[in-house]
Formats: sequence, C-alpha cells, structure tokens
Amino acid sequence: MISFKQLRYALAVARTLHFKKAAEQCAISQSALSTAIAELESQLGVQLFERDNKKVLLTPVGEQILARATAISLEIDDIYRLATVAREPLSFPMTMGVIPTIGPYLLPKVLPAVRREYPDFRLTIAEEQSHVLVDKVRSGELDTAVLALPYAHEGLLEFPFWDENLVVVTHRDNPQHLPSPVRAADLREARLMLLKDGHCLRDHALAACHLQASSLDETLEGASLYTLIQMVAGHMGSTLVPEMALDQLLSDSSELTAIPLEEPGPHRSIAFLARPNFGGVSNIMSLRVLFRKALMAHAASMPG
Repeated sequence: MISFKQLRYALAVARTLHFKKAAEQCAISQSALSTAIAELESQLGVQLFERDNKKVLLTPVGEQILARATAISLEIDDIYRLATVAREPLSFPMTMGVIPTIGPYLLPKVLPAVRREYPDFRLTIAEEQSHVLVDKVRSGELDTAVLALPYAHEGLLEFPFWDENLVVVTHRDNPQHLPSPVRAADLREARLMLLKDGHCLRDHALAACHLQASSLDETLEGASLYTLIQMVAGHMGSTLVPEMALDQLLSDSSELTAIPLEEPGPHRSIAFLARPNFGGVSNIMSLRVLFRKALMAHAASMPG
C-alpha cells in the first residue's frame, strides 16, 4: 500500500522540482526522500519523475497521479481541521487572501480584534487580484479569500459580513462643483477616474453609476486607490472609493472632499469565499463575527 507520507514527499518534489529543496521542506534527509519516492514508483509500477544531475521533471503519468494526490492531501488537511476546530475555534493556522482594494483598509480595522480575542491564532495573508484568489481557494492553496461581491465564484461558498457604498472624492476647488449627494448622471460628463481594468472595484463603480467602460478616458486610470487620490489632489478629476477606505485615504488631504453617491446601494458586499468541503468553515464563521463587530465599532466612531 502506498502511504500518505510518500504522496506528501512526491508533492513536495512536484512543487520544487528539486529533491534537496523538497527534503528541506519535509524536514527529512535527501536520501530518505529519494528512497521514499523510489519505493512509491516501484509500488505504482510507473515513473513519476525524470531526473538527472541538472533538473527534475514530472512525467505525464506523474502529473495525473499527483493531481489526484493533491486532492487527497486537501481532504486529509480538512480532516485535521475538523478535528482541531471541534476542540477550540481558531486554533488551526489559516491562509487568507485579500484583494488590494480591501486589504489595506480592512485589515488595520479587524486584525487587532482578532489578536486580542485569539492571541495564538496564526493567520497568513496574501494580497492578489480577485481572479487569482478565486483560483487559489479552489485549488486549496488558500483556505479562504476576502472579496468584494458581486464577482463570479462558481463552486465556492460565500459568507458576506459587510455591505458598503461607494463615495465620490473630488477636489474642493473642482470647477464642476458636483452637487451633494451626487447622482450618476452628474458623473457622466465629469472627468471620472477609476482603477485599471482587472480590478473588481472598477466594475462595481461602473455598475453603481450605470456607466460603460467606453465612456471613460483611458488616460485617467490608476493602479491603486492611493494613486487615484493623488490624481484627484492634482486637479485631474474625481474618483469613487469605498466607504471603508475613506478615513485612510483622506486623512492627510484637507483639500479633498467626499460626497455621497445618490444611487441605490449597497454598491458592494464584502465576503469570505471557501471550498464547499473546507474543514475550517467554523473558523471562517468566527472570523466573520469578529470582522463585522470590529467594522461596526469603527463605523460608530467615525464623525457624522
């Protein structure tokens, strides 16, 4: 019978394509790892890897077998998570992805509360765009991801914890003198600046304002919310930002003003995504409660 330990060693070699690096990841000697891989190949009767003095390659049948082994590894990890979570919430390490238009503004508001409540909880965070995070959750590379919805995530569970609107940020000396609140129609002739294509916030902003991407000036696009705010400060136009980000983006800019967007909301929903068979769903639910409580406390502390 092949063992899970053998499969784990083989998966490490497949990730690194290097026997020495794989042995270091598995905390065993290189000779022990090589012996385990050779025994696995002998038991299966096929060669998983091509190796010489310079490189290691997966064979075609090795790719198929280790794809199945990856799925088995995820299931076993989920078994351990279920057992651990049953003993104590947030006692098992987790990996969480966040998108760039959420991470810098959400995490400072919620992580202190997580640390106070669960000081021993280990959370690893990765920042990527939405499509990358969805793929990584599906593959098991991440346990969960925090995304802004609506966004396509077929096959994954969603756990919303916060709704928010978008706000128009403009210069106080803007010659267009946008009304307060701003209607979508008021922005159609404005120099509206949004994030570059690929950011879900761009799609949410267009949807909230009933605009088409073709109506925007492609020269007025930013790679981040901070860049857009600097462009507004430079009298280049106006932009839309999430309510969650206002306190950080406008903290040092008395020359900028935020105006409510008079369009039906909420304009986006913030949610955790997870695989349906993920064993740590109860951990996500615990984080969901903590995040919402921290965001409500922050919202209550804001002026107005």
